[in-house]
Order: sequence, then C-alpha cells, then structure tokens
Amino acid sequence: MGLLATINNNDEDLRVRVLSRRLIKASDSSLKPHVLAVSNLDLVLQYMHHSAVCIYPPTTTHFDDVVAVFESGLPSLLSPFYPFAGRMAANPSSGLPEVHCNNQGAELVIGEAGVSLGSLDYSTMTASLRKMPVPYGEDDLALSVQLVSFACGGFAVVWRTNHVLADGSALALLVRAWAELARNSSRLPAGSWPHHDRSIFRPRSPPSYSASSMLTILPDDYEQRVPQISFVERLYRIEASDIASLQRKASYDDDKLKRATRVQAISAYLWKAHAAAADHTRCRMAWRVNGRWQLTTNTPAAMQNYVGNVLTMTVREAGVQEVMRMPLPDVAAMVRDTITGLSYDHHFQELVDWVEDHKATNKRFAEMAILGLGCPTLRVSAMSSFQLDSDFGFGRAALGIGLTTSMVRLGSGSVQIFPGLGNDGSWIVSALVWPRLAAQLENANPCILKPLTAADLGLLAPQLQRSRI
Repeated sequence: MGLLATINNNDEDLRVRVLSRRLIKASDSSLKPHVLAVSNLDLVLQYMHHSAVCIYPPTTTHFDDVVAVFESGLPSLLSPFYPFAGRMAANPSSGLPEVHCNNQGAELVIGEAGVSLGSLDYSTMTASLRKMPVPYGEDDLALSVQLVSFACGGFAVVWRTNHVLADGSALALLVRAWAELARNSSRLPAGSWPHHDRSIFRPRSPPSYSASSMLTILPDDYEQRVPQISFVERLYRIEASDIASLQRKASYDDDKLKRATRVQAISAYLWKAHAAAADHTRCRMAWRVNGRWQLTTNTPAAMQNYVGNVLTMTVREAGVQEVMRMPLPDVAAMVRDTITGLSYDHHFQELVDWVEDHKATNKRFAEMAILGLGCPTLRVSAMSSFQLDSDFGFGRAALGIGLTTSMVRLGSGSVQIFPGLGNDGSWIVSALVWPRLAAQLENANPCILKPLTAADLGLLAPQLQRSRI
C-alpha cells in the first residue's frame, strides 16, 4: 500500500510498508449519533496534531497476536471513549471545529519495518520516532492507532489524534484504559471512565478578561513575520541521581519548606543554559500548566478523567546577565513563584471568555508565549500526567513519549519532560531548541542531559519479554 515512513539509518533508507488499514467501531450499539461541541479551551490548540508512541522490545508474542489484542480490544474501548470513533468536522454556520459522534470508527493501521529497533538513532526524534506515525487514511479521523513490526521482533504502537479532541493527559488516559481492558478482559473500572462534558468551561455573560490573558489572534501574514529559526531536535535521558543532585544545588539548606521540586530544579538549570546561549539581552521562559491539578471550581473526579484540553502557560522574562549572575536556588525560586503565583481559576475563566469574544472572527489564535516574539523563548512542559500504562499483556514498553506536530511555524524553543517507564525516577526529555542551546547542554561539565541511546532503552540485545496472553 505504499511507504509508511522513511528513516535514514546508517546511510540506508528504512522503508516501512503499510500492510492494511481498517475502521473499528465502538461495540456499544446504544450510542446515538450526536454532535459534541468543543470548549473554548479546545480552540486554543486547534492547529496541532499529537500522538503517543510506545516502543516494545522483542517479545515471545507473535506480531499477529499483538494485532489481535489491539483489534479485539478497540471496540470495547471506543464505547466509553466514543468521540474517538467519530469524525472531526467544521460547524456549517460558524466554521468552528466540532466532533461528530457517529461511530464511523477509529482507524487501525498495520505496518512493518525492515530494520531492528536497536539500529535506530534515538538521540533525535527526526531520525526515529517522528518517522513512525502514518498519515491519516482520512483527514477527519478522530483517532488512528498504528502498529508497526520491526525486524528484531519488537514493535511500535502509535495513537494519533487532533488536539481539539484531547490534550496529552486525555490521550494518556485512553492508553491506560486500553491497557486495563487488555489485561483484565473485563469492563473498564469506574475510576477509569472518561468525562466528556465540555460545558464545565462556560464563558461568562458578558465575557470579561484582562490584557494578561496571553492569547492573540494570528495575523494573516504571521508565517512571513515570524523569523526563520533553525532548530535542532534532541532526545535526552536524565538519570534520577542527576535530578536529585540538581535539586540539592537548586535549594538552600536553611529553607526546608522551599526545597526546589524536580521540575523547578531542571527549569532553573535550563534557564541558566538558555541565558548563556542567548544572542539577546533578555530571555523568556514559559511553563505549560495542566489545569486538572490546579482548578478548584470543578469536582476533582470530573477533572481527573476529563477528555479535552485544560492547558495554559505561565511566563517570566528576565535579563540574560541577571539570570547568569543569580545563584541556582534564586533562579529556582523565580520558577516556583512564576508557576504557583497565578490564580488558575481566574486565569482559565479569562481564557474561556477571551476565546468567546474572538472566535466569531474564525481566525487562528494562539498563546503569545509560543510565538517567541521579542526575545528568545523556551517553553517547558513537565508531562508528569503523561503516565502511560503500556503493558497490554506482552510486557512493558521500553519507551513511551508524546509527539506534537504544529500546523503553523512557531518561534519558540520547546522542552518536554516525560517520566521514564522503568519507575527508576529517570526522565526522558524531548527538546526542540536552537543549536547554540543544544551545544550548551551537551558540552556542560558535568553533562546532565545525555543523548538517548538504544542501549539506554535495552534495545541493543534485549531479552525476550514473556507474554501473558
């Protein structure tokens, strides 16, 4: 059926063939066709697609049996996660996106690769993970699940969706729920059921917001106005011991109550590196915040399993020389104050109201922080809620990570932090940064962010994982 991806591997092109595509419908016959209106928060990231990717080392399970597990489990999963069996559409009156929940089915793609997982270069996603997802068979699909076998006996699983439908936490919830169903062969536990009610994010009448809402309409010539920036893409591993060491260095011994968290410590480290590599007098940091754990105006149960977008950014700008002179604990304190100093209930309500007041323009809009205008901006997303339960009955994944693809050119760097799958406290870091910043991080002494390798993932000569299916 054609090429799924092409990867440059030791001067040889890795060709992955798509063997089949099929649509899988939800098993619940009582589902009635309806339209799911998206919330105003969903509209902020409507120009992005994203994926969850898991890589599995060789297993005693035959790949056909792996396919059978996913194919047989998908109908049961799609019943509670029914919007993912629908289609993305534009409202005929407003032109705004909406989800047609008509059970047309999610896409299941089967592919094969001709190389081993251990031969891939994991230090950059461009040479490995970004080549695994397949283009949608239909542009309006809500979910595409893609299984790719490798010559070594390992395989990869990709879950692709539109950011309008779900953010990273919601996509991770879907993966965890599917793993529970696969292992237990029973109904989904009540605590894992998704919450689809977007009406919990209602605008006020009339909408009210301040200039600090941090959203802006993208001008028609935005692509031409954003400077052409050359970024490099990297995948790093941070050992748990290095994170603990950073925490100690980023904390004052006499202030036990304000000991830097792991995220605050690495953020302070990144801010100093960002300042040292910047070709500007000022630099900006921005942190992606998951509102599920910050909002107090909605019930915790509804927010924990909410399927949609509950994301925002908090931003701080400072002089390059100021950041470079500051002790690491003071930079960590600046990070902490920036993240915790925002009134999130008020802030999210302002975001909802701002979008309500501007969505009739049918223009693209975005958070100003991601545009990177004015001075170099580095975005940090600590994906602690992206906890992937990756065991579907044939062993845990060697790597689980999220991928985001923007449909507009952005002018800011990005660092995404994912928990390692070995429960050892390590982190996997995905970075899209300026070459000078990459060099600053990789040439540091001691080096904290080390390029990720196949050996780190146990893929060079892995032991066969025993299947329980």
